[in-house]
Order: sequence, then C-alpha cells, then structure tokens
Amino acid sequence: MRMEERYEALSMIFGDNNDLKIKIIEAIDHAKKKTGKKPFIYEKISTDRTDLQSIYVEFHDDYHREAGDFFEMVLHELNIECEKDTI
Repeated sequence: MRMEERYEALSMIFGDNNDLKIKIIEAIDHAKKKTGKKPFIYEKISTDRTDLQSIYVEFHDDYHREAGDFFEMVLHELNIECEKDTI
C-alpha cells in the first residue's frame, strides 16, 4: 500500500495464479458496488516475470480518506489480515 497526500494505492500480486486474480477482481467489484466508489484500476502484466503480475487500485484527491475503508473491505473479502498499526 502507498499513501501520499490525498493519494492512496493498493497493489495485490497474483503472479501466475489466475484463480487468485479472479478473486481479487471480484472483491474489488463487490467493494465498488457496496461503496459506490470508482477507483482507478490497473492490471500489471509481465510476460517475462510472473511474480510482477498484479492488480493496482488507486484513488486520487482522497480528501476525506475514504480509500482506507475501500481497501479494508477488499482485503477482508480476500481473508487478508494486516499487522496492527499498518492501516
């Protein structure tokens, strides 16, 4: 996860695991429907290095810091728990 002033992004690496990629996309779609938020979503594909393949979710001008709730919803749906004091 990256954060700067009014900018937040979450990168989720799926490698060559297509099932995980589908789960990530479904979790993002569910969070979009539930929150009404429309972040920028990028898919990073590398034909040389599968370890770089990922889905990148990005919010710009996040004045009210609402992206954090969106990210938590996605991570929760994927059963990913963060260490304390990291969010």
